Amino acid sequence: MKRRDIILAGAALATGGGVAAVLGGDKKASKSTSSRELASPNIIKGIKQFKLATSWPKDFPGLGIMPVRFSERLKEMSDGRLDVKIYSAGELVGALECFDAASTGAADMYHSAEYYWQGKSKAFSFFTAVPMGMTAAEIMAWTEFGGGQELWNELSAKFNVIAFHAGNTGHQTGGWFKKKINSLEDFKGLNMRMPGLGGEVIRRLGGAAVRLSGGEIYQALQSGAIDATEWVGPWNDLAFGFYREAPYYYSPGFHEPGAALALGINLDIWNDLTSSEQAMIKISCKAANDSSLAEYTHENAKALNTLKNQHGIEPHYFTPEIMAGIGQISEEVVRDLGTSDAQTRKVYESYKKARDTYRSWTEMSDGQYILARKSALDLYR
Repeated sequence: MKRRDIILAGAALATGGGVAAVLGGDKKASKSTSSRELASPNIIKGIKQFKLATSWPKDFPGLGIMPVRFSERLKEMSDGRLDVKIYSAGELVGALECFDAASTGAADMYHSAEYYWQGKSKAFSFFTAVPMGMTAAEIMAWTEFGGGQELWNELSAKFNVIAFHAGNTGHQTGGWFKKKINSLEDFKGLNMRMPGLGGEVIRRLGGAAVRLSGGEIYQALQSGAIDATEWVGPWNDLAFGFYREAPYYYSPGFHEPGAALALGINLDIWNDLTSSEQAMIKISCKAANDSSLAEYTHENAKALNTLKNQHGIEPHYFTPEIMAGIGQISEEVVRDLGTSDAQTRKVYESYKKARDTYRSWTEMSDGQYILARKSALDLYR
């Protein structure tokens, strides 16, 4: 989903996809004295106060709560010595300006989606989500144990930033359609709201990928301007009422199997922190990451039951043939992105190796168990 459009339009934002391909400028962070002076948290009576700029509307369900949880945990762990003031999109800087703000010192921290910075380096996309990429658990494994964090540090340092995962929406669904999708041929001529790399997959399938802000989607469905849309999952989708205009709700989603959000910090500030302060920030990021994934699992399940029981929506599933075709094209799209330059290729090769390693275990464990559980429990219904 194209979250930046939503923010820029002043409407609700969610993480249903969208690479910031239109982000211009490959400007690296200024290391001037004035920037360095800006990159210093206020210290009042022994309390370090940080300014955190986000890409989300204030208190937005899911995304907007992630930085709040980070801030609360950090303050609690530090006995109030590390205090973070959160600025929603547009309060301190624009939604897509928070990375540059933290880079130069106009803000101390940011909370956003790393694939928004694709205009700076395409490698950033791999630290949020790519089509047919890693699940939430797998991307956590890669960054924490598979070398992903080290590559991320190397990339971000070029912009005077260090970042950590501090949120995840979990698996995102395939979208809402006005007609049934029975084969790959049904994507031809389809106008679907799908930005970023997922949108490129739709285009290569013969459809038209339409970029719309969140506030524009329902009206576009209603008017017939689009035939389908993706967003996030039942929790956020229900709030927009897509089911009223496009009743065929498809899964699984291929575009964002586990969209990870990030907490970035000005590197000068990070280096000035004590080791215990750095540890508290890392732990607070992990706490926000875990809580968000749990919350999305909880709220998506409740919302799906509401869609089924109150609105008569029964999920549909893309056939294995459809997913195989989408998978092949997704691999081509991600490969084209991943081999576009030396830095991105380095991240891409590590990401791909990790995904291919983890998938065997994920398919053997979670994949087979879920199928077995469904078969067993269905017998008792």
